[in-house]
Amino acid sequence: MVAHIGTVAFVGIEARLVDVQVQVASGLPSFTIVGLPDKAVAESRERVRAALGAIGLALPPKRITVNLAPADLPKEGSHYDLAIALGLLVAMEAVASDTVESYIVLGELGLDGAIQAVPGVLLAAMKALELDCGLVCAAASGGEAAWAGEVEIIAAENLLSLINHLKGNQLLSPPTAAIVRDAENIPDLRDIKGQETAKRALEIVAAGGHNLCMVGPPGSGKSMLAARLPGILPPMTAAEVLEVSMIASISGLLTEGGITRNRPFRNPHHSASMAALVGGGLKTRPGEISLAHRGVLFLDELPEFQRPALDSLRQPIESGEAVVARANRHVTYPARFQLVAAMNPCRCGYLDDPAQACSRAPRCAVDYQSKISGPMMDRFDIHIEVPAVSAHDLTLPAPSEGSPDVAARVMAARTLQTERYQAMGLDHIRCNAEVDGEALEAVARLDKAGQDILTQAIDVMRLTARGYHRILRVARTIADLDASQNISKIHISEALSYRQKKHIR
Repeated sequence: MVAHIGTVAFVGIEARLVDVQVQVASGLPSFTIVGLPDKAVAESRERVRAALGAIGLALPPKRITVNLAPADLPKEGSHYDLAIALGLLVAMEAVASDTVESYIVLGELGLDGAIQAVPGVLLAAMKALELDCGLVCAAASGGEAAWAGEVEIIAAENLLSLINHLKGNQLLSPPTAAIVRDAENIPDLRDIKGQETAKRALEIVAAGGHNLCMVGPPGSGKSMLAARLPGILPPMTAAEVLEVSMIASISGLLTEGGITRNRPFRNPHHSASMAALVGGGLKTRPGEISLAHRGVLFLDELPEFQRPALDSLRQPIESGEAVVARANRHVTYPARFQLVAAMNPCRCGYLDDPAQACSRAPRCAVDYQSKISGPMMDRFDIHIEVPAVSAHDLTLPAPSEGSPDVAARVMAARTLQTERYQAMGLDHIRCNAEVDGEALEAVARLDKAGQDILTQAIDVMRLTARGYHRILRVARTIADLDASQNISKIHISEALSYRQKKHIR
């Protein structure tokens, strides 16, 4: 007899169906797992043996073969434990096959028979919804799986309670969607004194989904500004929440079963490798840019990052996808994020400070800034200088306008953009930073005065085609903040003021 149990293998954020075939046949006692298992899957033999022993069942002294089909698809992770155990129980006729044949099963087994949470349960639940079947998982993952919708979910704490449920001796309550875990005490813009120009730029960045580069001396508040960007971004839509949660699920960040509507904010250290940023590694996991999908990726001390790692971001910034190509695997992760970077004008950080004059100027600034390639800098829509804050500024009262006030204006601008692109039949475009081609020309029409200024700027600033389009996008966002249907001279002028400037004096 061959038992068949359904489970999944993860390729990127796609769950592919795997048939766990278990055969118990006559022969010398053995326990073999085939089908390209990795080390974690191969070790399932001992976990399954111990878990069955913990509930009073022993493996028969026969030849046990477990085949994970399709055999040419690599199998990784510990979530195959529960499917293998159920397959053995069916093959041993301890559980009826018809009670488990219409379920996708995943979970890690403890030596005491406990079923432990594993990454990717939400993706498995979405696959179960697609195939119109049920899902068996750990009780700790039930709340996460419930977000998939109308899926029959059996969430058990241990193997014994699962067997009793399948036999009808015990009834497990269906899990409910876990309460959304919204972060509290989100940093407020009211905490920042001064820096009005930077706050204005941050508002434009939030309203249009643009990339931002901040340059300023140490202690000027660049990191504080970046940390307050998520607090003024509009809340995610239901589709965006699902996208973000699926990436978090495969990364093992939803093991408690809760999801959040807060946009991601990732702040990797400058020692991060290319694989850590873009994705990859032994199991081709999502990188920081995918974990920041629909949110913010903040790169502090930008020139300190490895140059190849920074240049690897250039393609995902444009395409919104991170393509991880390896000899044995080709995986694509979504990576539509806002890039916010901070850097000092030179290595010592005091290039423009007469009180602490840089001793190696301008060579110090040249060497420091040359660590970042020109094409990478060209991908920032907005460049601003963040000057040092004086002691007098710190004694001033807190600003009257905080993040809720700015967020209201941002939300109004985003609403205009959503309505505009839906009317044009471009439902996939969510903000101005994503518009391109003919659609950009249609929404960014200039009056004569604005066109004259932009034409002069092309020659004076030596704008690339990418730089030209980014100016149009930023100008469109500024006009949206003013609730203006047309882009005027003042909007173009402000957009041009945010283009990259040489910080070498």
